[in-house]
Order: sequence, then C-alpha cells, then structure tokens
Amino acid sequence: MSEAIDRAFAPALAAVEDGRIPGATLGVATADGRRAVRVAGMAALVPEPAPLTEAHWFDLASVSKVIATTTMILSLAEAGRIDLDRPLTDAIPDLRQYDVANAAERRLTFRDCLAHRTFLPAVEPIYTYGDDPERLRAFVLQREWCHGEPCYSDINFILLGIAIERITGAPLSAWPLPEGLAFGPPPGPAVATEACPWRGRVMKGEVHDENAWALGGAPGHAGLFGTVAGVLGYARGLLDGSASRFQLEAIRSHLHANRTCGWEKRFTGWHGGDACSGETIGHTGFTGTGLWVDFQRGLAWTLLTNRIHPTRHRETGILELRRATGDAVIAVLG
Repeated sequence: MSEAIDRAFAPALAAVEDGRIPGATLGVATADGRRAVRVAGMAALVPEPAPLTEAHWFDLASVSKVIATTTMILSLAEAGRIDLDRPLTDAIPDLRQYDVANAAERRLTFRDCLAHRTFLPAVEPIYTYGDDPERLRAFVLQREWCHGEPCYSDINFILLGIAIERITGAPLSAWPLPEGLAFGPPPGPAVATEACPWRGRVMKGEVHDENAWALGGAPGHAGLFGTVAGVLGYARGLLDGSASRFQLEAIRSHLHANRTCGWEKRFTGWHGGDACSGETIGHTGFTGTGLWVDFQRGLAWTLLTNRIHPTRHRETGILELRRATGDAVIAVLG
C-alpha cells in the first residue's frame, strides 16, 4: 500500500511544490483495516512558519456537517427521540413563533434540512448582526428568511445544531467524539487557516468560519477539528460495519438532487472525481478539507489542506486537485 499511496499523493504533492497550497495530507483507509498517510508542506507560513505533520489538527469546516451533526441527528432518530420526517418545531417550538400560522420555516422537517431541500439561503453573514451567541441563535430562529430554490445551505445545519442543543440540553461540544476529533480548541498542534481581516489575526486552533465563531464555536454547520487519523477512523467505521444499519441506510439513500442525509452522492463533475463508483458519498470543507467513502470498493480517502492560508482570495485549483486525487486513489487502490 505504501507505493500505491505515493502515487495517489502525487497531485497534492505537486500542488504543494508549485506553491498553490501551503500543505496537504492524504489519508486512505480500507474496510479490511489497511491505512496509509502522506504529508507534505507547511502547517503555517505566517506569522511563524511551521512544517505540517501527521499529528496536526485541521479545521474541518463543513465536513463537520457529516461527521458531527448528521451523526448526532441520526443517533437521536435511531434512539426514538426525533422523527426525521416531523417538523423542526418538535424540538424548537419557538421557531418563527410570531407567525405560527403562516411561517414556512415551521413546516421544515429534520430530513429536509439534512438533504438541503429547503428554501433557505446558502449563507448569511450572521456574525455581522451582533456578538452574543444566544442572541444570534434567536436571530436565526425568528428571521423571516428569503425564499429561493433548494440549495446547499449552512442555515439548514445551524437549525439542526440548535435542535440538538434543545433535545440534549447541552452544547454540541458536549457530545462524545472519537479520538482525533474535537470541537475547538483542538488538543494538539493546529493548522493555520486565514489571516482574518475581521478578527485581525491568523486563525489557528480557532474555528475559521465567521458564523461558527460568532455562534460560540460549535454550531451545526462547522466547528469540528480533526487529525487525519481521526477522520480516517470515522470513515472506517462506515466501511467496517461499526456504524449502525440505520445510519448507513440513511447516509446512502438518495433524497434530493445529488444528496443523501447530510452527504453528497457521486455525480458527474463532483469533487470526488469520476473514477469512484456510484456507491460513493463525500463532503468538502471551505478550508480545503474533504472526505469520500466508496462503499462498493470498501475504500475511503481524506484530503486535508490549508488552501485558504493565508488568504481565501486567490485561486488554488482545489476542485481540480480534489478530483485528481480521487481519480488517483481509485486508480492505484480501487
């Protein structure tokens, strides 16, 4: 497997050597327990240069949606504490409470939000409306959102995160997580993300996503950190039968467009490349992270980069890199 992952890592290594991204880690895991990791480049360029290692923690950004929030919601559903096809108001009765009769938000279900089949906008600069996490949660719940065509929306998962908090009576950060996964600050060396003009510093060990930061660091759409070992450990649980049948059926079942519960399902032109099977799911994170699981081949891979360091405002070719990596992984290991 060592020679194979060297070849699979070639696109990412070239991106680092060409200066398109500071650093990259590729991890591959199989259903039969094999695992391999390759690392290249820098965890930080500024303010202090630091080489990237296998022990570094990445801000997983929207990969949090599948590893953390989707898993939590499905666990609560499996335990009978929620019905995925019931409205969010079962857990959040005060959602749009000043327009109980007409508010469309009150009719959204847990499954609608998991599948991104709502009318909610892709993103909203919630952090610009204040600096009190509880007040911002109230803003999310009482805002009359503009209606649009269904799209991938952070708001869907912010609402799911609030629902989890209401059901469990605890923040998402209190949920037990496997080794190598944690809400910030991580318990080890962290990879730097952006030099944030709003916060006036390079983000390192603090969640990069502005809304997640303003909402307290652990809402439903972002905030999880992980090492390559932690991400691979989660993926192997999907491949080796550790995950429950209920959860596996939910995340593999097509719901809307190219979506399952939480995840994307393979489609032409997606970030996972064209070589993977039709039984592949995946998710990416804005910071440069991603995870893909090919159930037909019993194979998972994660590409973790810091492509927005020190700024998001440059072209890194991350889509092409992800696709080339996925195709290379399948070519040598599939």
